[in-house]
Amino acid sequence: MVGIPPGFIYIARQLHRLVRPLALAYTGLRIWTVLFEEPAPHWLRVSAYLFSIPIVAACSVLYTYLRDRREAARRGAALAPRVKSLWPGGLDIILSITQDFRDAHIGSPFDRYCEEYGPVVNVRIMFEDQILTTEPEHIKAVLSTQFNSFEKGPVLWDQLSALLGTGVFNSDGETWKFHRSMTRPFFSKDRISHFDIIEKHAEDALNQAKARLQEGYPVNFQDMVCRFTLDSATEFLLGKCVRSLSAGLVYPKNSLRGQDEDYKNHPSNVFARAFLNAQTNAAFRSRLGSFWRLAEFWGDCIKKEMEVCHKFIDPILKEALATRRSMNERKQSTGQARTKEKGVLEDTLLGHLINCTDDPTVIRDEIVNILIAARDTTASTLTFLVYMLSQHPVVLKRLRAEVVSTVGSCRKPTNDDVRDMKYMRAVINETLRLYPPVPFNVRTSVGAVTLPGANGGPPIYVPPKTRTPYSVLFMHRRKDLWGPDAEVFDPDRFLDERLKYLTSNPFIFLPFNAGPRICLGQQFAYNEMSFFLVCLLQRFSSITLAEDVQTRPSAGWTEGTGRHSQEKVVIKHHLTLYVEEGLWVRMEEAGDADIT
Repeated sequence: MVGIPPGFIYIARQLHRLVRPLALAYTGLRIWTVLFEEPAPHWLRVSAYLFSIPIVAACSVLYTYLRDRREAARRGAALAPRVKSLWPGGLDIILSITQDFRDAHIGSPFDRYCEEYGPVVNVRIMFEDQILTTEPEHIKAVLSTQFNSFEKGPVLWDQLSALLGTGVFNSDGETWKFHRSMTRPFFSKDRISHFDIIEKHAEDALNQAKARLQEGYPVNFQDMVCRFTLDSATEFLLGKCVRSLSAGLVYPKNSLRGQDEDYKNHPSNVFARAFLNAQTNAAFRSRLGSFWRLAEFWGDCIKKEMEVCHKFIDPILKEALATRRSMNERKQSTGQARTKEKGVLEDTLLGHLINCTDDPTVIRDEIVNILIAARDTTASTLTFLVYMLSQHPVVLKRLRAEVVSTVGSCRKPTNDDVRDMKYMRAVINETLRLYPPVPFNVRTSVGAVTLPGANGGPPIYVPPKTRTPYSVLFMHRRKDLWGPDAEVFDPDRFLDERLKYLTSNPFIFLPFNAGPRICLGQQFAYNEMSFFLVCLLQRFSSITLAEDVQTRPSAGWTEGTGRHSQEKVVIKHHLTLYVEEGLWVRMEEAGDADIT
């Protein structure tokens, strides 16, 4: 199917749904001719062919519903309530999803569905069930207790294969086990506790931020921290830094120092822009199920962007494979152990993967998967954490006091320092609760599954091959799970008596997933974020939102209720959360009086 437009592929896959009704109509008309010894009237022939498709579709939908209701009753379960749709195939839902993805707040319209129908709801799109849940017991079953009953599934693979290939985040079964086994040993305790790479790039980023602030301009913190995490991740994973910080930080659009063509065409900016566009397109696909091919009828938008990214990764991969072959040949010819070149390679994930396989496609897919996890999730959390510090100066002051009392004003933190700063961990966790980097995820049922009942309700029946999206974003903000102040940013909830909500049910807090697919880089992410925050707060004593530059939400958002009405930035998501057009802040340098 290489080179065939995605829309044609979708139509080809659906042809059987068109051919069968027409074949039935033809067969029926032939029977008429045999029985009555004359052809059917013209009006009947036209009606038979014209109405055969919608009639068969309606009968199929009705049969599926009755079958599922019978199977649910046989198991003592219930069907998830279905979102009401006025148009055939849920076209009105599709239009709402498409419009809200571009213009509405994060999670819309699914948050409205959960508010109206409850924590589990069937969002039926193009006659395909999608059972969205925010219930901890359901998510626990999907990720852990009934892990083997769910998979990523063919639809997700179809949506994300151009971005993730067969990597660990987009594979199932033995392929997933192979990728997981390749990657797990790399994230050892010793490796994730070394801060040398993080320190180098953090110093670069913060020095540039200091210089930009001294020029009188605010800093796009999101852009800066994305460059920091990209440089750290590429050096940590590949042994080759993309040097995105060397392009310099972005200036505000309303400044006289706009970015020229050289800046836009800087290799790291081209790579980062393509990477962002690919993930944004992937997120849009995820809302449409298999219907996405009609939205990208003439061309695969992700594939085009990933070709740009591969131009950066492929030469590094080719060089590493050549080095490994050279080392193996030298070993065979001399009979000696490998030289220290081996150590250079094996200090990176790339070198580690090359020891496991020499398939360049498998290695590249895995690198892209881990790069997204290492770069985007950490950058997202740091962005929203600093956004919260700009809105909560008391939290910032207390956090900075802990940093200075533990580490001092200039010493670099150690792994023990990071572990001892309890309030910092609470601030990070509270940010992860309200702004989980991956707000939505999905699995597909392998066979018929019954999700456990919750809060006195009946179990929920999930038919075979049914997509089951789940949202930790919605779950993390539920007041019945986290208390009446669930939508309030308060790190102390991870330190005081409110921790009882979490200790009694750990599955209400899942920023790093759970079960066999739990994030391998969880502790590395905590270490990297903590180290960067220490360096940031040693240098700066206050952070404020640059409201004269910041892109603000529309009036409709602020007139609503809940957490969305309080936001002062526009929050979007591709695979991870981000602030639209960046998070612009002003920061005041720390003086001697601040370090007491």
